[in-house]
Amino acid sequence: MSGYFKNIKEAFSTMSEGLKLTFGYLADARKSRTPIGVSDEKYFDADKGIVTLEYPYESLPVPDNARYRLHNEIDDCIVCDKCAKVCPVDCIEIEPILAPETFGMTSDGTPKRIHAAKFDIDMSKCCFCGLCTTVCPTECLTMTKVYDFSEFDVNDHVYSFAEMSLAEIAQKRKELAEFEEKKAAAKASAIAQPESGAVKAKAVMRPKPMAPKVAGAKPVMKPKPTPDAGQSTRSDEAEKPRPVMKKPVMKPILKPKATGGEGGKSDDKPKFKPRPMIPKKPKDSDGDK
Repeated sequence: MSGYFKNIKEAFSTMSEGLKLTFGYLADARKSRTPIGVSDEKYFDADKGIVTLEYPYESLPVPDNARYRLHNEIDDCIVCDKCAKVCPVDCIEIEPILAPETFGMTSDGTPKRIHAAKFDIDMSKCCFCGLCTTVCPTECLTMTKVYDFSEFDVNDHVYSFAEMSLAEIAQKRKELAEFEEKKAAAKASAIAQPESGAVKAKAVMRPKPMAPKVAGAKPVMKPKPTPDAGQSTRSDEAEKPRPVMKKPVMKPILKPKATGGEGGKSDDKPKFKPRPMIPKKPKDSDGDK
């Protein structure tokens, strides 16, 4: 019996401690907390009040660098197709129509030459990586702070940003087809025309290639034979052998001996002194025998 009443006592004590904590927070719940974001410096100071917000009448602030629903400013889009190529999940679908000439400018001064017949983004496939906003050259594709875009049907997650009607799309395609036909006809007529005169004119204007000069080579001068008087026919010149030019012989230049001084001696000293000659001893006649 002692254990039974002991368990009842412990249950009442633990329940009283829990109710004490609950009634303490209940007194502080008479006022609600100001909705501030986690990045706010005073976020952890507000430890009292109701935390639950009455959404959608109240909502927490979203950071400026948040990546949520995509938005495309179609007036600044040049339909370069870079966002669709870099998308890892293929959630962007673009249908471009080339224009024969520039038809407008973006806000940063980039010329527009391609019409956007279709520019759809399927947010149900988007992984919110932000790669499409990074490669956009005109920065027309951005990620907004709108995070509540829930729908009852998944097909409603496809957002279309193209503003052209079906009639305008058909007209732009017709203009492009006419332009391509005119361009192809002009190219064919230019090829069919004779270009011989133009080719000749170009050949005359081209300079002749110059032969490369060999370093150190000298022209050989061939002497012309002088025919005798009254005998200057070509047959005689052809029969006569051509004289062979001898190479000039380079002779050393001898400097004259310098004369002067007394006794006819030269003032220049010899470079080497002569060795003294030692006379040989005469052999004895007896020794020879």
